[in-house]
Amino acid sequence: MKLRAIVWASALALGFIGSVNAAELLGPGVISTGMQETTAAFSPDGETLYFMRSDLAETDDTILVSHRHGSSWFVPEVASFSGQWHDSEPAFSPDGKRLYFVSNRPVHAGDAPVTASMLGQTFAGTNLWYVEQQSNGRWSEPTHVDGALNEGAMLYNPSIAASGDIYFSAHRPDSGDHYQIYVVHPTADGYAAPQRVDLGDVSHNRMDPCIDPQGRFLLFAGNEGDSLGSADIYIAFRNADGSWSKPEHLGGDVNSKSLENAPTLGHAFGELYVSSNRQEDVRFPKPRDTAASLQKKLTGPFNGSRNIWRVDIADVLRAHGIKD
Repeated sequence: MKLRAIVWASALALGFIGSVNAAELLGPGVISTGMQETTAAFSPDGETLYFMRSDLAETDDTILVSHRHGSSWFVPEVASFSGQWHDSEPAFSPDGKRLYFVSNRPVHAGDAPVTASMLGQTFAGTNLWYVEQQSNGRWSEPTHVDGALNEGAMLYNPSIAASGDIYFSAHRPDSGDHYQIYVVHPTADGYAAPQRVDLGDVSHNRMDPCIDPQGRFLLFAGNEGDSLGSADIYIAFRNADGSWSKPEHLGGDVNSKSLENAPTLGHAFGELYVSSNRQEDVRFPKPRDTAASLQKKLTGPFNGSRNIWRVDIADVLRAHGIKD
């Protein structure tokens, strides 16, 4: 994760399209805090939220769970399957029966944690795992997803279509110098070899895919040459022949001059959640801080840490012929 932040910091440009409603911070002080929060994964009914929380350096990632109470969220707890390893990026299957995530936990008990190396750095690696809902409503013990998708131990942000296809970002031999998006198709005995999703020139960094359950559109984070910040959210639409359209930069409040990544879909049509480290503007001279007011600001959601934001892209989808 730390290396990924270095990769994100390599781009800067301008651009916008689309009609998007204003962004809303998710659960200020409860979900979104002065720590790093990313990757919102909602249950199909929208009442349960899994997400990742970590230190600012992202050396210690943990998956948390919170439940909705009316318009509020209960204080999060560590998910039953997390808390011992570098776990991140939860994603529900469309039917809600499985929750996928990535982790450095060893594939076989007693082995060393999974590691990865890139650009002379060694860091916590990732393999794909899932937990399955049991008859008592609890999650099973984690199951490792075997296959070539884990090669290189740099698999991030899984996203699952209703067909069973799994999209993810990774750095693989055909990725070029950056990360790209891949898909694996289910087979009778596992998953086929990963295929790179053709979104154009691999000189552009593309990460954190979010596939529409019906496969009609694909959201991701990156820089197609018109990003407002180090990474923005883009959308590509499925063509009639199965190929993908040229990625379009989402406008409105989806993107900012700050980092945006980890797009995920919510319960309602057009409901999109993104991670961003956007901050409130500071103008000088500012009202004089006290020790208490400074402490509140520096430990709150707008201290430069990443938080989870909700936006509505329903108008963008309808403009491309996608209905509720």
